[in-house]
Amino acid sequence: MEPLAATWMASPDPAGVQIIVDPADRYQTMIGMGAAFTDASADLIQNRLSDVARAELLEELFSPESGLGFSFTRVVIGASDFSSAHYSLDDTPGNRPDPDLSDYTFEPMMRAVVPVVLQARGYNPSLVVMATPWSPPAWMKTSQSLIKGTLREDAYKPFADYLVRAIQSFEAVGVPVEYISLQNEPDFEPVNYPGMRLSAAQRALLISDFVGPAFEKAGLQTKILDWDHNWDQPGQPLEVLGNDAAERYVSGVAWHCYNGDVAAQSAVRDAFPEKEVLFTECSGGEWSAEWPDAWTWTMDRLVIGAPSNWARGVLMWNIALDENHGPHLGGCSDCRGVVTIDSRTGEIERNQEYYALGHFSRFVRAGATRIGTASSKESIKSVGFQNSDGSIVVIALNTSELPEMISIGADESWISITLDGGAGMTMVLP
Repeated sequence: MEPLAATWMASPDPAGVQIIVDPADRYQTMIGMGAAFTDASADLIQNRLSDVARAELLEELFSPESGLGFSFTRVVIGASDFSSAHYSLDDTPGNRPDPDLSDYTFEPMMRAVVPVVLQARGYNPSLVVMATPWSPPAWMKTSQSLIKGTLREDAYKPFADYLVRAIQSFEAVGVPVEYISLQNEPDFEPVNYPGMRLSAAQRALLISDFVGPAFEKAGLQTKILDWDHNWDQPGQPLEVLGNDAAERYVSGVAWHCYNGDVAAQSAVRDAFPEKEVLFTECSGGEWSAEWPDAWTWTMDRLVIGAPSNWARGVLMWNIALDENHGPHLGGCSDCRGVVTIDSRTGEIERNQEYYALGHFSRFVRAGATRIGTASSKESIKSVGFQNSDGSIVVIALNTSELPEMISIGADESWISITLDGGAGMTMVLP
């Protein structure tokens, strides 16, 4: 991401592609971009790096002054597939019911996740945290297991109380939770790692009668996000938001990338314009091992596409994985972290997603506002932002194979630059 030379002109290059910037055309304010601190990621950073290397990596990823400036992250309440063991925060012998949560413990989160998040917050105190369970405790579920099943009807209140306890536990150790979703990927029952199916009707009832009132009673400011699953089923969050009793407690909708099209974000937002849009999970992996493919896809769909479709924040999945795509127990065996940490040597490799996210996070500050941009050619994608200091940031991507002359600006102020085929750039206009 080296700076490139550009020339100011009074008019755009007549032979080139124009990207017209309109600061008066204003959209959502931004939280920022980042990735999740799973157990795997946190363990690698906390226990496989020296104190110096850990500090250097977290500064590089999170510092707005000297690093990428990540300002958004996600943590798991309990275990996911990227954990060395499957657990919840209230496991009981023989799955004995524990409606009073007397066996609740936050200790697993204190082993690596919380220490690493606190260190990241040291470099970016404005870091926004989202929390999500992959599964409630087994005794709350029809499967009597962390794997598969759904929430028992008699467990709705204990589950709401469980979420309250988790948020309070995070906040007690200095990690405020800004957002929570009820269930990761609620329309999927993984067969070998924690998960649970939770229909739109179940989520609406859970939010309206249990979680929403429980948060109110506890005085929590944490915002509830519905869905937290793929773009291909906008009808699911629309059903929840169409339930008036649930809608009053729902702040927004969270989305994943693994199916469907990013335009679904706009379709739901158009129906409920007062609700926030957050993009909360996508993983790179060996299925897109080639640099051009993975980098271009991430730039197109996530760095440009997600904010262009109202996302206030964008999250990749694991912020770090090892040379074997783990540690993991079940689930994805070929996922890629934003960085790869060699568990034997501590060597750090910065992957395609690292560089793609950096085109946004190094230049667009938390609190920036998305502004209008319009490209004169479909193969040139763009998105624009205005920071609170007035500076304008334009991110552009050439999705064609041929170089293009790009002119960015408006009225009598234009900058022209040649953008190679498959290349992207970030332009900061004072």
